[in-house]
Amino acid sequence: MSSITTSTIDTPQRRSVERTCDDLAIVVLAAVGLIASLTFRDYGLGWDDYTHAEYADLLLRMYGSGFRDTGALSFANLYMYGGGFDMAAALLHRVIPLELFETRRLLGAVVGLIGLAVTWRLGRRVGGPLAGLAALLLLALCPTYYGHMFMNPKDSPFAVAMVILMLGLVRLADEYPAPSPATILIVGIGAGLSLGSRVLGGLGLVYALIGFVPLFAAEVRSQGVRASIRRFGHVLYLLLPSLLFGYLIMGLIWPWSVMELANPFRAMTYFSSFFEKPWKEMFDGALVSVPDMPWSYLPTLFALQMPEVLLALFIAGGIGALISLSRSDVTPRRKTILLMLTTAATLPVLIAILKRPALYNGIRHFIFMIPPMAVLGGVAFAWGMNWLGEHRRHWQPAAVTIFAFGLMLPLTEMIRLHPYQYTHFNHIAGTVRAADDLYMLDYWGLALKQASDGLRDELNERQESPPQGRKWKVAVCGPQRPAQVALGPDFTIGWDSHAADFAMTIGEFYCKGLPAPVMVEIKRDDVVFARVYDIRGKSISSLLAIPAP
Repeated sequence: MSSITTSTIDTPQRRSVERTCDDLAIVVLAAVGLIASLTFRDYGLGWDDYTHAEYADLLLRMYGSGFRDTGALSFANLYMYGGGFDMAAALLHRVIPLELFETRRLLGAVVGLIGLAVTWRLGRRVGGPLAGLAALLLLALCPTYYGHMFMNPKDSPFAVAMVILMLGLVRLADEYPAPSPATILIVGIGAGLSLGSRVLGGLGLVYALIGFVPLFAAEVRSQGVRASIRRFGHVLYLLLPSLLFGYLIMGLIWPWSVMELANPFRAMTYFSSFFEKPWKEMFDGALVSVPDMPWSYLPTLFALQMPEVLLALFIAGGIGALISLSRSDVTPRRKTILLMLTTAATLPVLIAILKRPALYNGIRHFIFMIPPMAVLGGVAFAWGMNWLGEHRRHWQPAAVTIFAFGLMLPLTEMIRLHPYQYTHFNHIAGTVRAADDLYMLDYWGLALKQASDGLRDELNERQESPPQGRKWKVAVCGPQRPAQVALGPDFTIGWDSHAADFAMTIGEFYCKGLPAPVMVEIKRDDVVFARVYDIRGKSISSLLAIPAP
């Protein structure tokens, strides 16, 4: 993997290929943007949306009051997270003619699109235009990334912030020891946004410390220890204004973090142990308490939820990167870049395997690993095409065909699952149909939006009105506040099924099937995501299939 571009000779044919790849990348970004603009309203609310909207109001109130109203600094446990996305959505809501939660979905799509663009530029810088295009396609057609970018207010923005930081670090390695002003600025912005989103952004420093070992070791061999330390100190000096700027960004979007210098470390300590009452989730067909998930939890779910083509190319890219560390024809600068990317794409899972933290909601907390995985995959694809061009040129069309077929598999599933792409399981797992009884699918209850729309439509079609003097009563097994937002003011919701007219349940293991007529059923690939039952006149004791924790 020593070749950065598809060819080392600058020819008109090579320039034409590069222009074509760049043009195609822009087309892909435009297509994703167009599709997102037409479909962002389809995505329902999850468990966290309403609370995050409240957090945004408290943050803006604090800034608007000149820090006299400090309720945001003790709100739930969200004060230990940054609120940049939430504040941006609340401010955007004030200037565009959309409802608040529609605005949040639109902004999520915009942030996700920025992540795609940055991943493209990162892949292009590491492996050339073909690698950039391949990385973009691998990420855009990763259902987990695509689905979360619409509705995940924490993990998806954090993933975008981390790939911005990674772009800055790669540029820093490429330009060391004289980084350009643009590189210095990108490092500061990426660091500020990452740490300001989640304290886990500190992993960026770990990536840099590990990744720069080959480059610094080569500097020591060629320049001597004293000169190498002096050059390194000079780079830190150049970065200092940018890091201070990043600290200001962190403070702006995560104000609690700068109230005391030790607060980020307090947040790290808080999140290092499970901070809620334990519950059980489905993993490999068994109910497991989230603090007791096996070490195989993350490796298994990454293997079963990532598209097959992304997995294959990422593994090839990671192996190639590790092999390059021992090759004398690979420059130390190149080794540093590849080592940083490999570290970013693997280290968090390795840490989780060793530390065994509480794990839940699939891989949503680890979405930030997917962009560097896609970049390594893109670099591997470009390297393979370059090798075929030099040794087996007539095989290149077959390689492109296989790559395109690999991309079509997740694309087909994304269309079939819409708007529940985040529940995707690949064909190794047997798709969501086979995974339904083994793993959590719609753990955020997004299907309640479509179920609510279906209930309203069904009642309108039947021309039914609520009993005089009250609203329709709906018992909900799933996220309550999102259901209320989706149903609207003509309904009241709750857990009590005794006095309810209808029951709405998500298709997870803890919501039982009811002996009542089904009014609405939301299905994908023969898997039930949500149901609405008519329970008028029925004696339904509980909606839960298992006792409440």
